[in-house]
Amino acid sequence: MDVQVEIAGDVSPELVDAFGRLLPQLSSTAAPLDHAAVERMLTCDANTVLVARVAGTIVGMLTLVLLPLPAGLRGRIEDVVVDGDARGRGIAGLLVQEALRIAAQAGARTVDLTSRPDREAANRLYERIGFEARQSKVYRYPVERP
Repeated sequence: MDVQVEIAGDVSPELVDAFGRLLPQLSSTAAPLDHAAVERMLTCDANTVLVARVAGTIVGMLTLVLLPLPAGLRGRIEDVVVDGDARGRGIAGLLVQEALRIAAQAGARTVDLTSRPDREAANRLYERIGFEARQSKVYRYPVERP
């Protein structure tokens, strides 16, 4: 199986469709993304959206966020998702490794990610790659939309 990992370029119907197919596999509460929402993600200077293709079809993606903070450039990997039919083939690992390469090249001091405890395979992958679990709490404030 040949997997290509690349930075998502322009917004295309294919990319919007891929988000529509993959995002529900990651989150049951995330709202569907339209062309404008995908364009906002791709044009945000902090974001790098990576996609993985098998036989030309997008089967996985993640978003790398690079934040210049007072303590130094920090990276964050968000929304790692691989199509259910393509899981178990190392695609998520290839996406994460490419995100780490880009973050290191940019000069990031650290790269963080979060994963739910019930995502056991994903958590094993992250630990194999070298991520270390931190003893911290994640707090979330649900900002209401107008």
